[in-house]
Amino acid sequence: MVRVLVGELPAAVGRTVTVKGWVNTLRLQSKVQFVVVRDHTGMVQVTHRRGGEGDALGELLQGLTVESAVVVTGRVVANPVVKLGGLEIVPERVEVVSAAEPGLPIGPETGPEQRLNWRFLDLRRPERRLVFEVQTTVEQAMREVAAEQGCTELHTPKLMGTASESGAEVFEVGYFERKAYLAQSPQFYKQMAIAGGIDRVFEIGPVFRAEPSFTSRHATEFTGVDVELAWIDGVEDVMSFEERMLRRALELVAERHGEQIERHWGVRVVVPELPFPRLTMAEAVKRLRDAGWDPEGVREDLDPEGERLLSALVERETGHEFVFVTGFPASVRPFYHLRSAGDPAVTESFDLLWKGVEITTGAQREHRYGRLVAQAREKGMDAGPEGPLGRYLDCFRYGMPPHGGFGLGLGRVLMLALGLPSIRDAVFLFRGPNRLEP
Repeated sequence: MVRVLVGELPAAVGRTVTVKGWVNTLRLQSKVQFVVVRDHTGMVQVTHRRGGEGDALGELLQGLTVESAVVVTGRVVANPVVKLGGLEIVPERVEVVSAAEPGLPIGPETGPEQRLNWRFLDLRRPERRLVFEVQTTVEQAMREVAAEQGCTELHTPKLMGTASESGAEVFEVGYFERKAYLAQSPQFYKQMAIAGGIDRVFEIGPVFRAEPSFTSRHATEFTGVDVELAWIDGVEDVMSFEERMLRRALELVAERHGEQIERHWGVRVVVPELPFPRLTMAEAVKRLRDAGWDPEGVREDLDPEGERLLSALVERETGHEFVFVTGFPASVRPFYHLRSAGDPAVTESFDLLWKGVEITTGAQREHRYGRLVAQAREKGMDAGPEGPLGRYLDCFRYGMPPHGGFGLGLGRVLMLALGLPSIRDAVFLFRGPNRLEP
């Protein structure tokens, strides 16, 4: 018989159907046996009234274990007493296709590390699976916006012959008779595509960072969303693109999953108004210091405490969960960020904060070869043709248009959208300094 999903059962009252899923809970009484079966669309109660001797179905149900994979065939009956949707299945046949061992290694109160050890069992819980349903929606919305805005989706290499960007915090791997590195950013490849005449570049792909961070928002492997736009008039074009993309994503998430998110995680998805608030770094620092942050006055960048405090200040003033911080000092930004025409000590760059957490770094890039070389050397980098930047810098020697872009952490977006305590819960299989399994 054709499988019917649990979510489709309200339309099947009075019919005999086949449901396939896992045993969620068991309540096996002497006269009536209740088995709650779960698939990815919901849960249904299976109710069997025990007979006398020869009740083979009753004996089978009596031997069931939680999380066994079963196939249940029976009649769908309306029963307003049943809390699970006001209906139940009266079984005719039950097949145990794979019995679960008794005594599960995790339960509702299990700590995060043990849950990660048994991630496949953890994901059977509806609230855990919801994360990836939301992720699918977010990526769909982002791709829709990218396509509407004329982006070409690329897949850049994750194995590199030289360390990308600063060369720090990279994973070194053996590559035949030489060394290779896992890409910590597709940045240089995005710019190469711009130099190749692809006006707008979009990518969703893996990113690797060998940083020994043990915070709730860091991972050594994560999914990055990267955009690069050519022929821009300024960094404002890049910020405008990103805020439209995020608004579309949250609109779609609220529409498809808002009720489930509120039920499972207690979080209301807020669709942001456009434009997002914008503050220069200088303005942000002044407000933060007035509020007691960085009393010594020595920081040139925002630390996590400053990000949280600034977001709280902006939300109180504007009601907005997002804020762009712009105009970071050149001393704390990569060499390829464009310097401001009015003040070379400041870059045309930004961070995007959401609910007190940085989710994006972006900028207009320096597209002029001579200035790019000078800025690299200023940072103490080898800008010679045979050096590690040689191939990258070649892209700027034959006519590079003004361009800019950003990198967004998908896991952080999911963590914040769902109110999760850690990025460990926002990815399928977490990778950190102490975790390479499962």
